Amino acid sequence: MRAIMASLFCGMLFGAGLAVSGMINPAKVLNFLDFAGTWDPTLALVMGGALIVTIPGYLLVRRLGEPLLGGTFHLPTRRDLDPRLIGGAILFGLGWGLAGFCPGPAFAALSTGHAMVVVFVVAMAVGMVAFHVLAERAIST
Repeated sequence: MRAIMASLFCGMLFGAGLAVSGMINPAKVLNFLDFAGTWDPTLALVMGGALIVTIPGYLLVRRLGEPLLGGTFHLPTRRDLDPRLIGGAILFGLGWGLAGFCPGPAFAALSTGHAMVVVFVVAMAVGMVAFHVLAERAIST
């Protein structure tokens, strides 16, 4: 139960951080990506702040050996760039650039109740399910 409560707290803290930073506002994200027009550099500060927290946290994880609330850490072990990773990064970037949302902020933006957010999250979920189905078919053949 402690692990569930800790996960809930971390998720809520993450969502609140996304809301406070403006990451759930697609217009703000799109302005960040618009270097030639109405460029808004404030999200670079958000990314920098995320790195300031993540880097020491990652170093701590490597020292601890196991999570405080049990289980195991799931750290990446591969260091190569394969076509799936590159293709996924391209699709992610295109989706972020076109819609102004990525998965985390989109879920946090559901709290706004805007129809376009719901449409985006549903479309994202359908895409994830479609990928899973297609990947399973490719593995089984």
